[in-house]
Amino acid sequence: MDQKTTEIGNEGDGARAERNSGQDARKRQADAREVEDRSSPPTPVIYAVVRKLGEEEMARPAISLWWSGFAAGLSISLSLLAQAILQTRLPDAPWRPLIADFGYCVGFIVAILSRQQLFTENTITAVLPVLAEFDFGNVVKLVRLWCIVFMANMAGALCAALFFDLTPVFEPGLKQEMLNISLHIQNHGWQEMLFKAIAAGFLMAALVWMLPGAEAAQFQVIAMMTWLIVAGGLMHIVAGGVEAFMLVLDGAVGWGAMLAQFGLPVLFGNIIGGTALFALLAYAQVMREI
Repeated sequence: MDQKTTEIGNEGDGARAERNSGQDARKRQADAREVEDRSSPPTPVIYAVVRKLGEEEMARPAISLWWSGFAAGLSISLSLLAQAILQTRLPDAPWRPLIADFGYCVGFIVAILSRQQLFTENTITAVLPVLAEFDFGNVVKLVRLWCIVFMANMAGALCAALFFDLTPVFEPGLKQEMLNISLHIQNHGWQEMLFKAIAAGFLMAALVWMLPGAEAAQFQVIAMMTWLIVAGGLMHIVAGGVEAFMLVLDGAVGWGAMLAQFGLPVLFGNIIGGTALFALLAYAQVMREI
């Protein structure tokens, strides 16, 4: 009787030990999953996501790229409008420009979260596939994408500026504030504009790189990075294009001067900052791991 009881006890101890071992294994698995969920994606994963986006965009039909880019040009005009609204509503205080600059984020939030084609996003997404497989076909696809999206962005920005300038939808004071904000693009030389645009291009590419790991915080990431652009007095070709068109339509600057003093240096600067700097650095981080 005692021997049988002992055997039963030993069997019970073994079952308990096996059960506890199983529980420990499940807990370790759960802990590993939690660590993985809480961790940021590794760099090669982020690279793969951004590259895949670029490949998808380069493969899209031209008409889809055009209307998506046109929509982004319209959406980005909300940045100037929101800035002007905040500027006219806030009290005259030293901190007013820093708060009003948050209006600049609005157009980017709408364009990026709506997955509309914004030229400065494509300075990294479309470049990564070309760096990974550098051949004539990919270069042609890149140039095609850039040309369509840039022209569509500018067309949308021009239409938005025409709407702001020619229609009575906004009160005169608000329109004048939009013009006052736009004047900042006239206060810099060609070289200064170029380097301000390089910095802005780098920040936009960094924004795109950060989004795959941002998950629910994408709104905050877009707001933070685009606020840095305007608060730092940097230059963005599409958002600044709305401002430039407003000044041209108002007669404050001619088309030729706008193109030479703003358009060309800012366009080249955004490309250099997003492509030659950030995209190359992003690729260099993972080129031995892919």
